[in-house]
Amino acid sequence: MTLPSRFQLKKDYYAGALMVIIGVAAAYAATGYQLGTLARMGPGFFPCAVGVLLALVGLAIALSARADNGPPAPSGHGYGSGMPDLRGCACIIAGILAFLLLGEYGGLLPATFAIVFISALGDRGNTVRQAALLALGMCAIAGVVFWWALQLQMPLFRWGG
Repeated sequence: MTLPSRFQLKKDYYAGALMVIIGVAAAYAATGYQLGTLARMGPGFFPCAVGVLLALVGLAIALSARADNGPPAPSGHGYGSGMPDLRGCACIIAGILAFLLLGEYGGLLPATFAIVFISALGDRGNTVRQAALLALGMCAIAGVVFWWALQLQMPLFRWGG
């Protein structure tokens, strides 16, 4: 087994450290606002929670930089030219644009379906069926969490703007 290159380890450490710094700074800044409780969240609750989660993820990335990840992945996702595979990036950007358009003119569920379905197709390992099933599952979760539980002021479906 080959250890990751020294450059890869440094990159992971720096990325993890930057995430920890930003997360701790966000959590600290959020304490300037009222945090509240889970039942009655104050304006600082969400930024504090996201900051803590970001710091924990950054810590996990920095710690995992020492783990042996096997041989490094070939550049270009297996393509000999060394060119990066832009399919994932293009699908994520297209998914976000579809969400913006459908969120405005179609409602929460069509927008959620579009962003998840299109973004999932960016992974060459996903089939259209898998992407559709994932998108349907996320639509159900979005309906329950955002529309029903949090009562987001966005209709599930709507025709036109």
